[in-house]
Amino acid sequence: MGTGRPKSAPSLQDSGGGTSMERLWGLLQGAKRLSPVPSQTIYKHVEGTQQGRLQEEEEDGEEVAEPPAHFCPMELRGPEPLGPRPGRQNLGLWAAAGRRAIPYLVLMALLIFTGAFLLGYVAFRGSCQACGDDVLVVSEDVNYETSPDSHQGTLYWSDLQAMFLRHLGEGSLEDTIRQTSLRKRVAGSAGMAALAQDLRAALLRQKLDHVWTDTHYVGLQFPNRAHPNTLHWAGEPGKQLPLEDPDVYCPYSATGNATGELVYAHYGRPEDLQHLRALGVEPTGRLLLVRLGLISFAQKVASAQDFGARGVLIYPDPADFSQDPHKPGLSSHRAVYGHVHLGTGDPYTPGFPSFNQTQFPPVQSSGLPSIPAQPISADIASLLLRKLEGPVTPQEWQGRLSSSPYRLGPGPGLQLGVNNNRVSTPINNIFGCIEGRSEPDHYVVIGAQRDAWGPGTAKSAVGTAILLELVRTFSSMVSNGFRPRRSLLFISWDGGDFGSVGSTEWLEGYLSLLHLKAVVYVSLDNAVLGDDKFHAKTSPLLISLIENILKQVDSPNHSGQTLYEQVAFNNHSWDAEVIQPLPMDSSAYSFTAFAGVPAVEFSFVEDGQAYPFLHTKEDTYDNLHKMLQGRLPAVAQAVAQLTGQLLIRLSHDHLLPLDFGRYGDVVLRHISSLNEFSGDLKARGLTLQWVYSARGDYIRAAEKLRKEIYSSEESDERLMRMYNVRIMRVEFYFLSQYVSPADSPFRHIFLGRGDHTLGALLDHVRLLRSSGSKALRTASSGVAPVLTFEESHFRRQLALLTWTLQGAANALSGDVWNTDNNF
Repeated sequence: MGTGRPKSAPSLQDSGGGTSMERLWGLLQGAKRLSPVPSQTIYKHVEGTQQGRLQEEEEDGEEVAEPPAHFCPMELRGPEPLGPRPGRQNLGLWAAAGRRAIPYLVLMALLIFTGAFLLGYVAFRGSCQACGDDVLVVSEDVNYETSPDSHQGTLYWSDLQAMFLRHLGEGSLEDTIRQTSLRKRVAGSAGMAALAQDLRAALLRQKLDHVWTDTHYVGLQFPNRAHPNTLHWAGEPGKQLPLEDPDVYCPYSATGNATGELVYAHYGRPEDLQHLRALGVEPTGRLLLVRLGLISFAQKVASAQDFGARGVLIYPDPADFSQDPHKPGLSSHRAVYGHVHLGTGDPYTPGFPSFNQTQFPPVQSSGLPSIPAQPISADIASLLLRKLEGPVTPQEWQGRLSSSPYRLGPGPGLQLGVNNNRVSTPINNIFGCIEGRSEPDHYVVIGAQRDAWGPGTAKSAVGTAILLELVRTFSSMVSNGFRPRRSLLFISWDGGDFGSVGSTEWLEGYLSLLHLKAVVYVSLDNAVLGDDKFHAKTSPLLISLIENILKQVDSPNHSGQTLYEQVAFNNHSWDAEVIQPLPMDSSAYSFTAFAGVPAVEFSFVEDGQAYPFLHTKEDTYDNLHKMLQGRLPAVAQAVAQLTGQLLIRLSHDHLLPLDFGRYGDVVLRHISSLNEFSGDLKARGLTLQWVYSARGDYIRAAEKLRKEIYSSEESDERLMRMYNVRIMRVEFYFLSQYVSPADSPFRHIFLGRGDHTLGALLDHVRLLRSSGSKALRTASSGVAPVLTFEESHFRRQLALLTWTLQGAANALSGDVWNTDNNF
C-alpha cells in the first residue's frame, strides 16, 4: 500500500512540531516509492460534525501528486467512530508505514527460509540416500554431475532416465536383429571373421574412449565331413537309421562307438535315473534315450555317465513345446544342437587362458564326458520308442510321439558312432569402453554372445542388436554431457555356443585384475525367448536393484502396467516369480561362480513352454517374430530399457546399489535345510554351531556397514570409494580360498561345483538317512561319488565352508581391528 496526498492541510502549529513531522513524512515517502502503484488508498479530511474522521477512497492506477512541504498528520480510524484521541497522531503514522512494509518483510522471510531449507536438504540428502532397510532405495532427486566440458547443469535421475529413453528410441533395433540373423557366424568361420570386423567398425564410429579386440586360440569340436556320425541297429550295419542333418552334433562328446540296448530315461535327470532303477530297469551298460529340457545337455550326459550308461541320444518331444495352432512349431525332422562339456571355457586348458603360444600342462577338463552323445530328431525318436518293450512308463513320463504308451525298455541293441574332430580355432572378443569420471578403474561390464550354430536369432542376434543399441545410446548421451562415475565396458563374445568359451577365456586371462575391478556383469544372451513371463537369473546382490528398475519399465504386452506390476499381478512374492539362480550354460555363470563378480541375465519366456527353435536351424527372425505374434521389437526394446537403466544406476550412483545384506538370507535358507539333520548329527557328537555363528557374524558385519553408510556424507568421495570397494567384493568373498582354481574353477560356496560347496555338504549329510544316493550327490554338487557318510570328510567340509563364510564376514567388517574370530 502507498500513501497519497491529503486533500487539505492544517497549519504547522496544529501538528505539534514541524521537524519531527518532516522526518516522518520522509519515511512515508520512502515506503511509497517501494510500494506497488496500481492500488492506492487516499485518506481525505472530512469536514462536519465528525471532524477529524477519515474517509478512504480507492483510486486504482491513479497517479499521485507530490505532497507539500507541510502536511497534516491524519489519524487512522476503524469503521466505527471512536472519537478523537489527542497525542496518538505520530503513532498512527508509524503504524501506516509499518503496514506498508509488511509484504516486503514477509517476502524476505520466505526467501531466507527457502534458502535455508534447500541448503539443509542438500546436506542431509547425502547421508540419507542409504536410508531404509537396505541401501538400495532410489530417490527421484539423486543428482548426477555432467562431464567437465558439458554446458548442462546438474542432471537428476529423472533427467538421465529421460535422456536415455529419448536416445534409445532413435535406434533401429528391429533392423539390426534381422540383419544379424542373416549372417553366417559359426565360431572360427569366415563369416564370423567378417561380422567381427563389421562390429568393430561400428564401435569405432561411436563416441567411445577405447575399442579393441582380444584373440584366443581354443580347442573346438566340429563334425567330421568325411566320416559323419552314425546310428544303426547292432549287428546290422546295413540298417542305418538316418540322421537327417549331419551338421547337428554334440560338441565335446566322446568319440568312438558305443553299443547297448536302448532304455527310455525321461529327461535324464539323476532322479529320473534313480526312479528308472527303482522300477527294475537298469541303465548301466545301455544307451539312454532322453528328452530335451529341464537340464542342459551336459548335465544329462554327466548323469548318464554316473549311472554307467554307454551313450546318450537326446531328442525334442512335442509335449515339451506349445501346442497353440497359432504359433509355429519345430519340424519333426529337426534335431537340436548342444554341447556336452559340464563346464565353461576351453576344456583343453582348464583354469588357464588360451592365448597364442602359451604352454600349459596337457590336461583336460574333468567336465568332458567319457561316453558319446548325439542329438536326434523327433521322427527318429518315434521310431525307436516303438521298438521298446518292458513296463509302461509312469504317466508323467509320457510324451506325444507315439499313439501307443511309452515303455521303459529295454529294446533292441543300437550302435552309436561319433567321429567329431577337435580343431584349434582363433576366436575374437570385441570390446568398447566409456571411461568413468570418478572411478574409471571400476568396470560395469555388459556382454552378448555373437556367434551362432544356425541363424541364432533368439540365441545371439537379439542380444547383439541390444548391445549395439546400448552402445549407440550411451555414446549419444556422452555427446550430450553425460559421463558415468564408473567405466562402462561393452563386450561382444565369440565361442558362446561351445560353452561360453570367449567370456571364460577372457576371465581366466585377466582374473587377478577383474576380481578387483569388475563391479557387475550383465548378460544379454537368451534375452527374448517369449513374452509371457520375465525371469532374472542373478546373484542375490542385485535383487533389490532389479525390483526397483522393474517398477520403472513399461510392460511390452500389458498396456498401462509396469514390468513389476505384470510379474506381481498374481503373485505377491514377486521374487519367487522372477528370480532364478544362474545356470552353468549362461556366460554370467562364470563371472559369479569363477571370478566372484555379481552377474545377471534377463529373459522373457513363454508361460510353461520352452521356445522350440533354440539351437536349431529354424531359429530365424520370422519364427521368433511369429512366436511373439509380432511383438518381438517391443519386447527387445523393453529389455534394452531395463538393461540401460540398470547400467545407469550401477555406473553412476555414488554408492553402489548392491544389497550386501541379502546373503544373510541365502545362508539362512541353506541352514534351514541342514537343520533337518541336526538330531542325526548330534547323535554322532557333531554340530552345525560353527555355521550358525559365522552366519551371525556376517549379519552383524552387514548391519554395521549399513549404519556406517547411513551416517556418512555422500559428498565425501574418498569415503564413498572405500565403501564401494567393500561392497563390490562381497561376491568374491564367497569364493573358497581353500581350493585351487585349476582343480575346482567354480569356487563359489553357494553357486559353484565341488566338495567345498554348501550343496555338497548337504548331499553328504543326506547320506545319514539314505543309501545309494551316489548319483544324486554327484549331479547336484559335482563331486566324486560317496556311498556312505564319512565323519572325517564331513568335518573337513564343514570347517572349510565355515571359514569361507567367516572370511566373508571379516572382509565386510573392514579393518582387522573391527573383526572378531572367536565363535
